[in-house]
Amino acid sequence: MGSAAQDTAVHTGRVARTFIYLVLLLFALFYLLPFLVMLINSVKPLSEITSGNMLALPAVWTIEPWLSAWSTAQIGVEPTGLKPYFVNSLLMVVPAVAISTILGALNGYVLTKWRFRGDGILFGLMLFSCFIPFQIVLIPMARTLGILGMAGSTPGLVLVHVVYGLGFTTLFFRNYYAAFPTELVRAAMIDGAGFFKIFWRIMLPVSGPIMVVSIIWQFTNIWNDFLFGASFADLDSMPMTVALNNLVNSSTGVKEYNVHFAGAIIAALPTLVVYVVAGRYFVRGLMAGSVKG
Repeated sequence: MGSAAQDTAVHTGRVARTFIYLVLLLFALFYLLPFLVMLINSVKPLSEITSGNMLALPAVWTIEPWLSAWSTAQIGVEPTGLKPYFVNSLLMVVPAVAISTILGALNGYVLTKWRFRGDGILFGLMLFSCFIPFQIVLIPMARTLGILGMAGSTPGLVLVHVVYGLGFTTLFFRNYYAAFPTELVRAAMIDGAGFFKIFWRIMLPVSGPIMVVSIIWQFTNIWNDFLFGASFADLDSMPMTVALNNLVNSSTGVKEYNVHFAGAIIAALPTLVVYVVAGRYFVRGLMAGSVKG
């Protein structure tokens, strides 16, 4: 009797698990359907898109839309493709992510292990900066970039994203370091270690999980940003998102949907790769500093 009941429970559990997986699979397919439509139509000739079913597989497979989007599509007044703007985004994202992450780590270290009068107020102000809408800082930031002589340049965009992202990275590292034993830092001080030596030898080596969180968060936000790029960049420093918008709007006559789809996928590829490669570490990093132990 007991064995039969156990077998029934196991069978019920398998059925329930299978049902849950099927439901999750349906949701995943529904979520990925727009990307699938983009991918299918990015390898079709334009004639198949305008005269056929957008969900149908290509009758003729071609990578010409990808080549056109990358190097020969007209963006603005001349055919340049997305290639130079892809490079602009990399030149903007890499230093902005690196600088904001390191400064956030230093801020979190100071706010948790080198306490001072008013540190709670300072952290509150930095936390408040996370909730300031982009639109509010456009005019002050434009004025600041003009005074510094960095308007319409990639370094100017780097500065904008570092300033705006510093509140988030400080929040990540501050919460993570709060769970780190302060006794280790005090022991290092007694042994004669200074501020930067403690940071470099003790804090940074254990910061891998939260550093991944900061890098993924900043990379995604900066790469996908449109407003700052459209407001503060010129033609030579234009990032990928602005160039993609110009690619779509510069088409005259018949819209080259296959080229637009290919361009959108190219623009999204870096963030997709980052999440596929390091997405699980993002969740682990968020949870790492949530519980003191």
